[in-house]
Parts: sequence; structure tokens; C-alpha cells
Amino acid sequence: MTARTIVITGASDGIGASAARTLSQRGDRVVVVGRSAEKTGRIAREIGADHFTADFADLAQVRQLAVQLKDKYPRIDVLANNAGGIMGSRELTVDGHEKTFQINHLAPFLLTTELMDVLTASSATVINTSSAANSFGKLDLDDLDSARAYSTNRAYGTGKLANILFTTELNHRFGALGIRTAAFHPGVVATNFAAESTSPMRHAYKTFLSRFLLSPEQGADTLVWLATAVPGQDWISGAYYAKRTLAKANKQAYDADLARELWDRSEAMVARDLDKLDSPS
Repeated sequence: MTARTIVITGASDGIGASAARTLSQRGDRVVVVGRSAEKTGRIAREIGADHFTADFADLAQVRQLAVQLKDKYPRIDVLANNAGGIMGSRELTVDGHEKTFQINHLAPFLLTTELMDVLTASSATVINTSSAANSFGKLDLDDLDSARAYSTNRAYGTGKLANILFTTELNHRFGALGIRTAAFHPGVVATNFAAESTSPMRHAYKTFLSRFLLSPEQGADTLVWLATAVPGQDWISGAYYAKRTLAKANKQAYDADLARELWDRSEAMVARDLDKLDSPS
């Protein structure tokens, strides 16, 4: 049987690295994507995988990553959009977007849509790492970059809520073409994803409280399950999971009109960024 090709972003550490190890051991061809060349390369060498680096705070790097992936892999069976994190005070990226929203939502949105021709041809599964933190998110379509209202925790929760809305709308728009999608909460995992944060939540990852957190292997369990189980049989496309079970999300996550409009706004935001690059200086 031909090995499947599985692309995992945010795979240089934490649950992404753990999932990469597990899926590689199962015989899949894993492609490791991370921000740090050193850490990403180390994981790739450990499991004998291809690797690419991209900083999701720069959408030009996301576009370049998509080009590299399409050039090398005519088939992608699973795309796991796992990169993300909770940030500190409000900061704009080089693209002019609030950093939390861009890294957690706009960048994976752009990567997925740039790869759509390969994904549809492959009848691929797209898995988006969300979080139970979506419950304290509040999506305001007229303030996606949090210019009017910003807090570290709300920005992170909103980004994770956007992951779920993106998952449902991706299923709505491309399910008939064979795309299967799921979002999931990995649990509260002992990783360094909050390293840049000033949120009080960061203390849980750095103090004695960390002993009560899940291991990266435990956190990666649902991701691995979604990547290896049969969509439509073992799990429902377009849904949100935790511990391999359907989970309840923020009430905004079930608003189909909001999901559609977020897609359209996101598409316009990344297109505007591309226009900036194309315009004469």
C-alpha cells in the first residue's frame, strides 16, 4: 500500500512533533513544517521526514511554503493545520494584521486555500487544531484585527473560534469535492506554545502546575485519530472534537452565516496583502 503524505504545521515541538513521530512510525510519509529551522530539522532527522520552515507571522512565507509543497507533492492526503499560539500585547505583523489572528487563523486559511487544487485532487482530510479556549472568543467581523477591543485571552479564543468556523465552512464549500475537515481541542498540554504570551495562562506551562498538564503524546491523540480514522464512518466532517468525541463549542461556532462571512473577509484580507506586494513602490 502506498504511504500517505501528511503535512503537519507547528511540528517542530509539542503535539505536532508527537503526531509526526506517531504517524511516521505507522508508515505514513510525514512532512514537518515549523518556524525554527533548527528545531524543525531536528524532528525531521529523527523520523526521516522532509521538512520546511515558515513563519506564519509573514504571509509571504506562507505563500512560498504552499508553492514548495505543491512543487514536491502532487498528492497530499492530510493537511494538519497545527501551528498557532497565544501571544502578548497587541502587535501587528508585517502584513498589518493582529498577530494572534494571523498566526492562528489567516495563515492556515491561506495555506489551505493555496493548496486547494492538490487537496481536492487528493480527496484530502484537513485537520485544524483549535482549543476549548474558543469558548471565551468573540468574533467581530468588523474588528478582526482587534483594533477596538483587545485582550490576550480574547484574541487567542477568537483565533481558536475562527479555526472551528473555518472548518465548517471548508466542509460546506468543498465537501462535495471530497474534502473532509475536522477541528479539535488537544487538551491543556505541557508545551511551550505560550512562550510569547503575557497571559496569566502562561504560568501553568512554567510552574509546578505543569505536572497536571497532558503530555504532548496525550494531546496529539485526537489529531492522530482524525488523521487515521475514516471520515464519515468514525467521525463527522465539519465537526469539532475533543478526546475523540464530538465537543460543544462557542455558540458563534454554529452560525453558518458567520462562517461564510468570515471566509469571505479572510479571503479579502489575504488578497489585499498580495495586492500590496504586487503594487509598485
